[in-house]
Amino acid sequence: MDSPRPHDSKPPPLGHFLREAGSFAAMKMRRLSRPRGGAAQVGEGRPVMVLPGFLASDTSSLLLRRTLEASGYRACGWGLGLNMGVRNDLFDRLDRQLDRAARRGPVSLIGWSLGGVYARELAKRQPGKVARVITMGSPFSGDIRANHGWRLYEILNGHKVDSQPMAATVGEKPPVPTIAFWSREDGIVAPASARGKPHECDSSIELNCTHMGFMSDADALRAVLAALAD
Repeated sequence: MDSPRPHDSKPPPLGHFLREAGSFAAMKMRRLSRPRGGAAQVGEGRPVMVLPGFLASDTSSLLLRRTLEASGYRACGWGLGLNMGVRNDLFDRLDRQLDRAARRGPVSLIGWSLGGVYARELAKRQPGKVARVITMGSPFSGDIRANHGWRLYEILNGHKVDSQPMAATVGEKPPVPTIAFWSREDGIVAPASARGKPHECDSSIELNCTHMGFMSDADALRAVLAALAD
């Protein structure tokens, strides 16, 4: 596992950030394509829950969930609408969603961006119901402001990003297998923040995609399937 380096511990450069607009358009187009999954028996009906990023909903994970379904997994979204940030009742609602998903066995949690931070905390609350956690460009390590979303988050939520209405040690590794996907091309979250330190996750895997691409890039989708099958 790579150790964080000074040059990628700060918010991504402006050029990377501006590329995300094009990546968002490409993600919208890819949702129109039919996903290609593996053999139907690969997932054997095991449950997977995907948590969206900040200001995103389950629509953002549609292509990923269809790919998972095509590979034999039973995939669902978080079912809580638009992810506006941490609310007082957020984790109580997530606990109930996890309870429903876990009726078929331990759930693999996949969280994109802020959704990955939620996934890690949810696994700490209910480790017996979680098979693994996969984060996709999630800012769980280092400086909580090493991204281009924290200012908007504070404006919309009325609290500081480092004063959340919940007790959490974000960098603490959940007591389940934890995989962190990160990219040097990420235009929203600093690579080091999404990669984490050696004690914060079990493995970190570099992808070559933008922040938006975590939910739609073909290599990213294949990497998720590989992580689930491991």
